[in-house]
Amino acid sequence: MRALILGCAGPELSRAERQFFIDIDPFGFILFQRNCESPAQIRMLTEDLRDCVGRHAPVLIDQEGGRVQRLKPPQWRAAPPAALFGVLYADNPIRAEQAVRINARLIAAELTECGVDVDCLPLLDVRQDGAHDVIGDRAFAYTPEIVSRLGRAQAEGLAAGGVAPVMKHIPGHGRAGVDSHHSLPRDDTERDELASIDFTPFRDLRDLPMAMTGHVVYEAFDAVRAATVSPVVIRDIIRKEIGFDGLLMTDDISMKALADPLEISSAKALEAGCDVVLHCNGDMTEMQAVAGAAPVLSGKALSRAEMVRGFLERIRREAQPVVHEELLASFVALTGAE
Repeated sequence: MRALILGCAGPELSRAERQFFIDIDPFGFILFQRNCESPAQIRMLTEDLRDCVGRHAPVLIDQEGGRVQRLKPPQWRAAPPAALFGVLYADNPIRAEQAVRINARLIAAELTECGVDVDCLPLLDVRQDGAHDVIGDRAFAYTPEIVSRLGRAQAEGLAAGGVAPVMKHIPGHGRAGVDSHHSLPRDDTERDELASIDFTPFRDLRDLPMAMTGHVVYEAFDAVRAATVSPVVIRDIIRKEIGFDGLLMTDDISMKALADPLEISSAKALEAGCDVVLHCNGDMTEMQAVAGAAPVLSGKALSRAEMVRGFLERIRREAQPVVHEELLASFVALTGAE
């Protein structure tokens, strides 16, 4: 297994993609809206992807709800953004946690029907006034304790349905003043404030199996390098202060926040301490460049990858079937939203 998670260009694999994945053997794959037409089509695609590597490789997706969901109506339910649950929490914390858990369970049911077994949730960024709306209502709340509680409920709901969670964007993207898809955010917040607010949800959920970095410069710790490529942030903050010891993947390495050529950014991320490089857009030339910088998994990175595979096997085995209509009715009763 190579230290890669890769996308593909369309709803089915080309001959060139198939051969490339056979040769490269990435740890996993990720799907976007361009790959998703129907449950049957996605299931066939996920089976083909796994057939390329000869194992039940993780297949990821970003199915948050609100603005970020790759499976869209009318084929799939329009799940609400995370902020709805934060508002509900202000009135009734227990009800909000129940609603988050049921919503995640509904998402998991849709994903497993398609053969997808990893969702890039929970988003644990703490919302901040004045920040760019790239996070915005994707965040649960402005209060770290609320983000922690709802994030935990969301992770539990996904896992109960056989879908593994990925917490993001560690160690916190909520203060970013620009969109990291297009440029590099810089955060000049003092270290004590970051530790007490932004890092708290990640510290509280550090036992989750996977996390995704944020392409953000935290000037209090490394004034030059984004967290994804900063050995200081990964070693001292993510691994030590936050205490996360699961599989650490980059955010999409092709995002414009990282200005280096893709092979350089990939190598820097892995050297800094990321276990796996994520590349999402399915461009073959870019994937070849990234693959050239990514080694076969070994050492701690391999141990973490095997831990994730074991976690996925366990939750698939333990997942119970659900009656979708009953779950949806319970969700509507709790929130008033479908």
